Amino acid sequence: MSLSKITIEQKLDKEIAQLLQHNLPQNMPVPVGAKLRKAHSYEEFLEDKMLIVVVIRMGIPYSLFNLIQHYTPFTENDWASLLDISTKSLQRYKQASKSFGPLQSEKIIEMAEVTKIGLDVFGEMEKFRGWLNTPSFALGGLEPMELLKDSYGKEMVIGELIRIDHGVFA
Repeated sequence: MSLSKITIEQKLDKEIAQLLQHNLPQNMPVPVGAKLRKAHSYEEFLEDKMLIVVVIRMGIPYSLFNLIQHYTPFTENDWASLLDISTKSLQRYKQASKSFGPLQSEKIIEMAEVTKIGLDVFGEMEKFRGWLNTPSFALGGLEPMELLKDSYGKEMVIGELIRIDHGVFA
């Protein structure tokens, strides 16, 4: 594991903890089972679906997105395409330290989840990136990256990653 990856993970842990301790709106309905006000690591956050719902409804702040962006294999152009906005709009979010809306926040979290699973399966970002950009027979001859633009495609990609992890090949 490289020093930069460790540093990004530590920053993600810190950003998640700050977000959950300081930025929750007072009037936001919190689903039963969401564990709030406790320190969460980035990995714990990605495993707590109820907490993810709360954060998606709040909106992902640009500071958290920026860290996730650096942790994933996706380029700025990839992110713009995945979020269905221009790279210029991404730059405006950065300049204004703006939070993303719920739909974009959900996509950001989905890509964080795909990255976590991909790294668990392949062990290295470069191997995972290579797989994302290689046509897959099991995915209809498409590159997994092409399927990540919608939630059904994302589920297909995750399903294929799980099959690879369990040694089941199409």
